[in-house]
Amino acid sequence: MRQVRQASRPNAGPLPASKSRTGFVREEISMKTNDTENCDGTNESNSHLTRRAFLATTAASSAAVLTGGLASLLRPASAFAKKTSGSFVEASIPDLQALMASGALSSKDLVKGYLDRIASLNPLLHAVIETNPNAVSIAAHLDNERRKGQLRGPLHGIPILVKDNIATDDNMQTTAGSLALVNSRVPGDAVIINRLRAAGAIILGKANLGEWANFRGNINVFPLAVGWSARGGNTINAYDLSYTSWGSSSGSGAGAAANLCSVAVGTETDGSITGPSAVENIFGLKPTLGLVSQDGIIPICHQQDTAGPMGRSVTDVAILLGGLQSPFGEAIGHTLPNNYTQFLQRGALDGARIGRDVRYFDYSYYGSGIPGDEETVAFAEHALDVMQSLGAEIVDTDTGDVFAYADDEFTALLFEFKVQIAEYLATLTHSNMHTLADLIAFNIAHCPEELVYYGQEVFEAAEATSGDLTDPVYLAARTHARNTARAGIDNALAADNLDAIVAPHLTNSTGPAVAGYPNFSMPVGVRASGRPAGMLVYSTFLHEPQLIGFAYDLEQELKARVQPQFLGSIIPVPNAGLCEDLPKKPHVFTGKAHLPHGRIF
Repeated sequence: MRQVRQASRPNAGPLPASKSRTGFVREEISMKTNDTENCDGTNESNSHLTRRAFLATTAASSAAVLTGGLASLLRPASAFAKKTSGSFVEASIPDLQALMASGALSSKDLVKGYLDRIASLNPLLHAVIETNPNAVSIAAHLDNERRKGQLRGPLHGIPILVKDNIATDDNMQTTAGSLALVNSRVPGDAVIINRLRAAGAIILGKANLGEWANFRGNINVFPLAVGWSARGGNTINAYDLSYTSWGSSSGSGAGAAANLCSVAVGTETDGSITGPSAVENIFGLKPTLGLVSQDGIIPICHQQDTAGPMGRSVTDVAILLGGLQSPFGEAIGHTLPNNYTQFLQRGALDGARIGRDVRYFDYSYYGSGIPGDEETVAFAEHALDVMQSLGAEIVDTDTGDVFAYADDEFTALLFEFKVQIAEYLATLTHSNMHTLADLIAFNIAHCPEELVYYGQEVFEAAEATSGDLTDPVYLAARTHARNTARAGIDNALAADNLDAIVAPHLTNSTGPAVAGYPNFSMPVGVRASGRPAGMLVYSTFLHEPQLIGFAYDLEQELKARVQPQFLGSIIPVPNAGLCEDLPKKPHVFTGKAHLPHGRIF
């Protein structure tokens, strides 16, 4: 059993903040090919299945350390390729590259394989809103490039699901799951989509999400329906159909977990990458604010929003992070890795000092509120024991009281959303939606389709703010929240001489989110109920390399990733019955806001 030490040393101050914005990316990669085969889009089904037998055979995932960079990723036929003879389920990106390099698998067949799984499992999981009708032809084009020796990098020919709040200038919609934006046109690909296309990735489809990234209403049926959208339906957890899918990147989480894609891109304002990753037994990294471009992503607020990678292995997360990296703001001017796979090293934890964020190990303090989730604390404690066995020193630490700034966070988000959603809507064409008030009116006019399980109290609270980002109420809330969150993490790291800090399943997303610091959710086991147990590992500004190294070392020892078994049955969500009471009196903003549940946006 580990010995936990307590230590202290002088505090460190918060980091300064800055911001920059650019326009969408209009440039596209030409994907013309003689192979004109397209695939049909897959939309929500009305199926009410309660359980599905697990499909497809299991492929053992390679545990190769990618210290050789791209050359080792694109090596010729490997033992994995020979053993699997083309199987792709549970395959990592390096596994898939090995299969394609050997000729055992083509990108075109890989896309078809994932589309088959989507067609089979999506009527149950509702993880995917729509698929890309050009995905097969794009894959065929990339196969032609491969045959000519024109490899773009480790993402060449890799199918990816992206959350439906990330703009794609193609034959798919970008709607945040809402009917209000159906048939609107974005001005171009989001910056990260442009980067992924240029790297050879295939945008396989749009992942479902909690509508408007769960920043619309007080979800009175929480933790159910946190992955619901009017376009995509209710995302279902692949491990236990009755368990939460969390949110709002619920489709990205379920899609990666159920092998509906190779990897997925989610977004997080507070908890929306790390939460779905925890409940779906996958790895998810919320990057440092400023490491990944926000341009072309439907916002909640630029002060916290970030896209990030979600996948079945640390290796895949590291590769995808490299593809997404597009720095702005505070990250500009810092030396950044051009290849995060160099940090996938055994021994990374040897000599590291890891903080145990003591408040969060009392699950009643800031846990999920879901009965049974308190069991995950024991899994986090076991993971710390394993970290210690790998040479880490575990130190009790305290990043401060999250309730000291949680309401200020929400207050700031309300102001920011009103302004920044209008700025985003102004970039669209073929749309009558120009302001938050327009969205509110649309939902009222389409109440039976939109206000099914919960209302739009958050929209209304945001609309009731001044919408002035020089308002003293706003400035005080944002400044206090950011400075307090940053000081809490930075002071703990400095006082206890720590390299990273750990908290259990579905707990401290808020501190790193408000601070703008990286937070890595990783699986640490599966409970007797079949529900996954996750753990958070976080640190300070641009410390992704350290977190990736620690997560990889622990992943290789724990081997906690297992395929979902689709246990249990779906709990029906009752209709909220809101349409009979409309219209309601306007919301009055009192200068302070509180959300009854959080960490799902």
